[in-house]
Amino acid sequence: MQDDGRAMGAVNVQDFLNQNRLTPFQWMIFALCFLIVLLDGFDTAAIGFIAPSLIGEWGVSRQALAPVLSAALFGLATGAVLAGPLSDRVGRKLVLSVSVLLFGAACAWSAFAGNLTELATLRFVTGIGLGAAMPNAVTLMSEYCPDRRRAMLTNAMFCGFPLGAALGGFLAAWMIPHWGWRSVLLLGGVAPVLLAIVIALMLPESVRFLLARGGRQEQVRAALRRISASADQAVAFVTTETTAAGSGIGVIMSRPYRLGTMMLWLAYFMGLVIFYALINWMPLLLKDAGLSTHHATLVAALFPLGGVGAVLSGWLMDRYNANLVVATGFALTAASIFAIGQSAGNLGLLTTVVFVAGVVMNTAQSSLPALAASFYPTRGRATGVSWMMGFGRLGGIAGSFLVAELARLQFGIGAIFGVVALAGAAAAVALLVKMASGPDNG
Repeated sequence: MQDDGRAMGAVNVQDFLNQNRLTPFQWMIFALCFLIVLLDGFDTAAIGFIAPSLIGEWGVSRQALAPVLSAALFGLATGAVLAGPLSDRVGRKLVLSVSVLLFGAACAWSAFAGNLTELATLRFVTGIGLGAAMPNAVTLMSEYCPDRRRAMLTNAMFCGFPLGAALGGFLAAWMIPHWGWRSVLLLGGVAPVLLAIVIALMLPESVRFLLARGGRQEQVRAALRRISASADQAVAFVTTETTAAGSGIGVIMSRPYRLGTMMLWLAYFMGLVIFYALINWMPLLLKDAGLSTHHATLVAALFPLGGVGAVLSGWLMDRYNANLVVATGFALTAASIFAIGQSAGNLGLLTTVVFVAGVVMNTAQSSLPALAASFYPTRGRATGVSWMMGFGRLGGIAGSFLVAELARLQFGIGAIFGVVALAGAAAAVALLVKMASGPDNG
C-alpha cells in the first residue's frame, strides 16, 4: 500500500495487512507470542522431567503420581474452553496478561508444595493459565498476519512449545543435581511473571477486537500506523469480524463444518495422547530399559526439540493441500514412535529415532492450529481453534493415564510404544476424513 498523500475510503484491516510487508512491530508481536508459547511448553513439560526425583524423594508409586501429571491437563482443558468467550468480552491482551501471570505464579508456588495433593492442586491452577494463554496467542498473532504468511508464522510461533518443553528437559538435567527438582518449578514460575509485565506494557490489542467493541478508530489507526504510515490516509477502518458476534459455536457445529470439526478434535486429541504419554513417561521408561537417569532425561528431551520442523510444514501448507501435509506427518509419527520401542537397547540408534519421532510428531501437532484457522470462516475461527485445543487437552490426560495403566499391566517397553503409535495412525485417518468432508477439501 503506497502512501501517496491521498485520502482513502473505509479500509478493511485484513486488506491493509495483506498489502504491506511485515514490519518490526509485527515481529515484536510474534516474539512476545512465541515467548508465551515457549514458557507454556516449559511449564507443561516440567512435571514430567521432575517425576523421577519426586518418586525418589517422596517415595510414591508411579500410579500415585499420575494425578499430578494430569492435573495441569484438566486445567489446560478448562482454560482453553473459557479463553475464547472471555477474550471476546474483555480483549485478547488482558486475557493473555492475566493468564501468563496466573500460570507463572502458580508454577512458582508449586515449588514449595509439601505433598501430592497440594502439588496436584497447584498444577491444576497452572493449567488454567496455560490453557487460556495458548489460543489467545494464536488468535492475536493471526489477527496481525497477512493471509499469505499465516500458516507459516503460526507454525513458527508454535515451535516455541516443543522448544520450551525441550529446554525444560535440558535445564532439569542440569539443575536437579545442583539445586533439586523445586528449582525447575521456581524458574518456570518467575520467567512468566516477568513476561506478563512485558506483555502488559508492550503487546497491542487486536485491531479487530477494538473495532468489534465500539469502533475505536483512533486506537486502530495508531496500531496500524506502526505497520504503515498510509494508515493516516484512511477515512475509517472496518473488519468482517464484527458481522457475526456470538455465532462461533453455531458456525463450527453447522452442517458444512461439523464433521471437519469432529475430525480436528480427534486429531488434536490423538496428537496430545502421544505427546503427553511420552513427555511424562519417557524418562522413566528409558530408565527401566537400562539407561542412567541422566541419559534417560537427555534422550527424552530430544523428543519435543524436534518441533522446529513446523516452519517447513507451514511453508508446505501454504502451497499444497494442508490436510494431506499434516496427515502425512501423523502417519510418519506412528511409524517412528513404534520404532522407539524397538531400539531401546542401542543408545545411538535410540537417540536418532527419538529425535526423528519428535520432528514428525511435533511438526504435525504444531500445524493443527493453523489448519483449524484456515478451515473456519472468520466468524467461527477463534471458537474453532480454542475449542479444538480445549477438547484435545483431554488427550493429554488420557495419554498420562494410558502409560500408567500399561505399566501396571506389565507391558514391555516395545508394546507400550506400539500402543501409543496407534494414536498417530488414528490422527492421520481423521485428517483424511476431514479432507474429504469439505468445505476446504481441495
